[in-house]
Amino acid sequence: MTNTVVLGVIGADCHAVGNKILDYAFSKAGFNVVNIGVLSSQEEFINAAEETGAKAMIISSLYGHGEIDCRGLREKCDEAGLDDMLLYVGGNLVVGKHDWEEVKEKFLAMGFNRVYPPGADPEQGIRDLRDDLKLPKPE
Repeated sequence: MTNTVVLGVIGADCHAVGNKILDYAFSKAGFNVVNIGVLSSQEEFINAAEETGAKAMIISSLYGHGEIDCRGLREKCDEAGLDDMLLYVGGNLVVGKHDWEEVKEKFLAMGFNRVYPPGADPEQGIRDLRDDLKLPKPE
């Protein structure tokens, strides 16, 4: 089983700091991180996953348009034969103030496996990914 993940910032979002923090954290935790950077399209995430055999996509969005940018991604993954792809998303995913549980439920309904609020600790995502991939706990 591979531990390769595709990491990037989706859509017209150019916020790079969180992307670098996630890259560092997941790499340090032993994952092979394929970081496609900022301003990334759904197609770029899918192409990177196909090319590398990744089992998960870790998508961040900070400019508030994550809902628009992520809409239909699960269906595109399925069409590309990536129907077992784990989809993680986090950040400022919607414009304005919304109840976090409502935002989370919206993304889960869109086919995401895990949804993280702004400021989430990368260690939670790392634990979740290890669990979802059924990887052994680190020593």
